Amino acid sequence: MANSESNPNKKYIFIVVAALIAAGGYYAWQKLNNDSLPEGIASGNGRIEAVEIDISTKSPGRIRQILADEGDFVNAGDVLAQMDTDQAESQRRQAEAQLRRAEISIETARSLVAQREAEQKAAAAIIAQREAQLDAAQRRLVRSQQLSESRTVSQQILDDDRANARGVEAAVSAAKAQLAATEAGISAAKAQVVDAEAAVDAAKAAISTIAVEINDATLKAPKPGRVQYRVAQPGEVISAGGRVLNLVDLSDVYMTFFLPTAQAGQVAIGAEARIVLDAAPQFVIPAKISFVADVAQFTPKSVETEEERQKLVFRVKAKIPQELLQKYIQQVKTGLPGTVYVKLNSEATWPQNLAEPVQ
Repeated sequence: MANSESNPNKKYIFIVVAALIAAGGYYAWQKLNNDSLPEGIASGNGRIEAVEIDISTKSPGRIRQILADEGDFVNAGDVLAQMDTDQAESQRRQAEAQLRRAEISIETARSLVAQREAEQKAAAAIIAQREAQLDAAQRRLVRSQQLSESRTVSQQILDDDRANARGVEAAVSAAKAQLAATEAGISAAKAQVVDAEAAVDAAKAAISTIAVEINDATLKAPKPGRVQYRVAQPGEVISAGGRVLNLVDLSDVYMTFFLPTAQAGQVAIGAEARIVLDAAPQFVIPAKISFVADVAQFTPKSVETEEERQKLVFRVKAKIPQELLQKYIQQVKTGLPGTVYVKLNSEATWPQNLAEPVQ
């Protein structure tokens, strides 16, 4: 019974010892590898990475079709997927009908303005006519009053002339009221023109908005790359911002690696680098340092001694030139492990096996 319980413990001890030996061997290999490099050159391990872009919808809707599959290489502007636009097309037709109605309303309102302006002119002419009649009636009334005093005309004629003058005065007032009404009508008609023009602008804006929505329903590749994941399928209804595809941007490819404090402090942005992939060690890929982290990784809980500070490492990016990626874009693959070599000093000399990079 005691032997059966001790055997598993021995097995676990053996596994731990083997792991420690492997880790020690890896550390020794790393140290030997770094020590074999010329002065002014450092190295680190990493994997080829690239910027990932989610091809997502701007508005909720149903996926009509997906034109790209996982692994497909696409160019910038290629159509990757098409969302259903039946509802948006219907809304656009409705907005176009409203636009035509608003445009007709503008013409109607302008015609009404012209009609009211003609009525205004007619009212002004009637006022002039009524004022002339009033002037004549008043003159006649004055003469009748003078003749009545001398008993030349009868009282009836005087009364008739006085009534006629008052009637013409009333007619002048009515004509002026009509003129004021036509002026108010002109203002109202012009307001209708402004309202109709605003309706035209609103309809045009609605059409433009719907056109943008329809255009956004066609999902295109923003950059050249390779489709990594197909997240959704045709016929699925997804919400706004829902992912359809995941694209790897092959115009921005780099390898991330780590350097200890002493070496990271010497690396300059733009420094020359070389990448050697485990899968193709015969090719030396040129690169440039594009990023050095300003915060250390794997930081101990307390850093008090110089020896402890040397344990800190900083994340560094070595970016592959875009023109080289464009030339060999069909061969670019992410996830491949390899080693990055970087010049800590611009005057350092590459060893012979790194001196001739891929052109």
